[in-house]
Amino acid sequence: MPSPTPLRIFVDFAIPPDALALLRAGTPDHELIFPRAPAASVLAQAARDPQFATADVAFGQPDPQAVAEAARLRWIHVSTSGITRYDNPAFRALVSGRGIPVTNSAGVYHEACALHALSFMLAQARHLPEALRARVAGGTPAWHALRAACTPLRGQTVVIVGYGAIGTRLADLLRPFDMQILACRRQARGDESVPVITEAQLAETLATRADHIVNILPDSAATRHFFNRARFAGIKPGAIFYNIGRGTTVDQDALLEALRAERLGAAWLDVTEPEPLPDDHPLWREPHCHITPHVAGGHTHEARTLVRHFLANLERFTQGAPLLDRVM
Repeated sequence: MPSPTPLRIFVDFAIPPDALALLRAGTPDHELIFPRAPAASVLAQAARDPQFATADVAFGQPDPQAVAEAARLRWIHVSTSGITRYDNPAFRALVSGRGIPVTNSAGVYHEACALHALSFMLAQARHLPEALRARVAGGTPAWHALRAACTPLRGQTVVIVGYGAIGTRLADLLRPFDMQILACRRQARGDESVPVITEAQLAETLATRADHIVNILPDSAATRHFFNRARFAGIKPGAIFYNIGRGTTVDQDALLEALRAERLGAAWLDVTEPEPLPDDHPLWREPHCHITPHVAGGHTHEARTLVRHFLANLERFTQGAPLLDRVM
């Protein structure tokens, strides 16, 4: 059923002026509500605000308890791809029982995250960290060794673990490189553009085929330390590991052991546990471990992209049409 207007839309994070102007222009028939203390970023949860109790729509990272107490709330649009604080049986039962749809912003970040993962893979293939540090003369043994270390991606196998919007886009970007691309997800949907393996098939695939392992798993009780000591011990020697999902999905002590034992050829991480890693964490000192500070989803005019995505869903919500990126 179409939604009557106006709606009271609670936006809990700080929005740059240009994106705020876009949001205001796109909601002339609705009322925007802002907290007294907005969250500093889309990743952060804002402090509780009494105005939330009057909201029809939540845009950001609303507190789950505040959601339970907000009798008027009719739709939640999460400002990130991750839905960690909501992905539990109690919250799912709450929104299901009250008929509150929950959408996320996967469509905002999938392109940037996929490009970040591709950048990691290309940098590894060309050994860019070593090359950028090198001061070697052409024709020397060190120069020849650096050139010989660079390996084309053609013919290699990449296993994408956690195959959603980001994994789908990454598979598209990798296709011109003539790689063997496999997706691992709990259950095949039938619309995947690459072959799918299940978790039961993952161990054998990692042991015999995977040259590159791209972890895009979300944070949940089921995925905590999914990549653990046993899983790293069973991978194909020399495989390269990438994490652009969540830091909690990796046992970092086991990752460190795998790097030191040269079971892994290298690790490229955009997420860690905690973030940022303490300066004295041993992963910083591993020569074949490369870490970026959870910036994979970042892109120029990110806030505007986020607002446009919300506005597209707002139009669908008011018209009673299916919502984009619905997760509950």
